Amino acid sequence: MGEATTGLPARVRRGYGLGSVATGAFATVPGLLLLPYLTDHLGVAAGLAGVVVFAPKAWDVLLNPVAGRVSDRSGHRDGPRRPFLIRAGLLLAAAFALLFLGPATPLWVGAAWVALVYLACASAYAFFQVPYLAMPAEITDDYDERTRLMTWRVAVLALAILVSGGASPAIRDAFGRDWGYRAVGFFVAALIAFGAWAAWHGTRNAPVRRPRTAGTGFATQLRVVSTDRPFRLLLTTFVLQALATGAMLAGVDYLSTWVIGTKLSATILFVCFVAPALVVTPLWQRYGVTHDKKRGYLLASFLLGAGALAVVLARSVPAAAVYGAVAVVGVGYAGAQLFPLAMLPDVASRNADAQTRVGLYTGIWTAGETLGLALGPALYAAVLALGGYVSAGVGTVVVQGDSALTAIVVGFSVVPAVLVAISFVPLARFPLTRG
Repeated sequence: MGEATTGLPARVRRGYGLGSVATGAFATVPGLLLLPYLTDHLGVAAGLAGVVVFAPKAWDVLLNPVAGRVSDRSGHRDGPRRPFLIRAGLLLAAAFALLFLGPATPLWVGAAWVALVYLACASAYAFFQVPYLAMPAEITDDYDERTRLMTWRVAVLALAILVSGGASPAIRDAFGRDWGYRAVGFFVAALIAFGAWAAWHGTRNAPVRRPRTAGTGFATQLRVVSTDRPFRLLLTTFVLQALATGAMLAGVDYLSTWVIGTKLSATILFVCFVAPALVVTPLWQRYGVTHDKKRGYLLASFLLGAGALAVVLARSVPAAAVYGAVAVVGVGYAGAQLFPLAMLPDVASRNADAQTRVGLYTGIWTAGETLGLALGPALYAAVLALGGYVSAGVGTVVVQGDSALTAIVVGFSVVPAVLVAISFVPLARFPLTRG
């Protein structure tokens, strides 16, 4: 493999970006439908359902740094990261196809099936996502080129979220709640398999540098990375915002069903959330090149939090106003994905010592992201439980009380807005800029 160059061929940017079809589909659909599947299809209580959704992802928090270390030490002739894309990606697709195929009765068997299969999904995802995120630090050393590379990734990510998140509820409803969930499993598995293959195939000619293996032990490296102040500040910001978006994602189906209550409202909410990113991501990239990434990240975070807070009025305003607020969230979300992912390679490869631990950096990063996205639905489930949300199996008619409806809205709006507001504290202290 040759040395990294400052400018990348467009085909490499496209190929790398297509990997987000896999990451976007897997990050979106379980967060959107797994909690409703447990509470409204299997009849699992909201609090327990939150634990079932969270526990497998908590395992990833431990596994992701290991995946980073393993890929750091890989000596494969195709480069240290690429082989993981196809192998782990296809395993993830196979596991996801099984996720909604478990029995509905007895309840504990259905819940155990989800927990175990989701654990398998999370394990495979760790060995795909961590090497995938580590690649930008090794295929280019240019500050602005990394922003351009992440522009492709975030644009494809937005499209993947739009397709998977928008189509999955429609597929479920078209086939009925029983076969519909199974159809969603196969649909998302196909998206994951395509994304994994496309990233592996598209980056085959990328000018990847082979990272030097650090001589210190894993525990020592982990301690060094965890005490890296710029990395710690950036990671804290991103995890808080992942927690916020995870809670909002979990609340889409509940907000659609119990508050808006119109046909296809879940799909419309998703389009409003994701479609703006397809337009504004290139604008965010241009803003980052002109004004610096940190400044762009601050502005995007403000829009993310302000849009979320505006949804608190969902029960008293027309549905169009709710959709508009969610569109503002989508504009902010696009920048809040682009900028930290473009800033991470700057942190992970800013000196010779850091370059020996790129995979470990991204492993810890992905562990934090996974923790945030897993805690988001669990936090939303806890808010539902506090509000007295009534779970019921398929075919059972229930009526939610006023406190439950309030919890649905607060969990979608106020809680994420507060988390985003807190994230401004570490982001404002982040020291690295172009200079």
